Amino acid sequence: QVQLVESGGGLVQAGGSLRLSCAASGRTFSSGTMGWFRQAPGKDREFVAAITRSGGSTYYADSVRGRFTISRDNAKGTVYLQMNSLKPEDTAVYYCAAGSRWLSSQPADFGSWGQGTQVTVSS
Repeated sequence: QVQLVESGGGLVQAGGSLRLSCAASGRTFSSGTMGWFRQAPGKDREFVAAITRSGGSTYYADSVRGRFTISRDNAKGTVYLQMNSLKPEDTAVYYCAAGSRWLSSQPADFGSWGQGTQVTVSS
């Protein structure tokens, strides 16, 4: 099992930037593909971005492509989400996930989840 802890959330004005981090511990060799999801109040959890274990392939939701960048540092056991040009509709709790065997956008494919970090974008 992999333990995940997110950090870096906060309050930012529209057009601003934030960088989220997700530190993995435990059986990190099994972390596989890692991803970021988000959930706004009253809405389902939605896919944001994913990255393969090697970091060689990434996958983004249409709503964030070109604004967000996912990356990982396996030596540090950490995955990042750089968020630029933030919009009020990006406001949500952001969750880190790990353990998918492939580059997936489906929550069910990820076996480990963090507790989430709040991102609030003001207009």
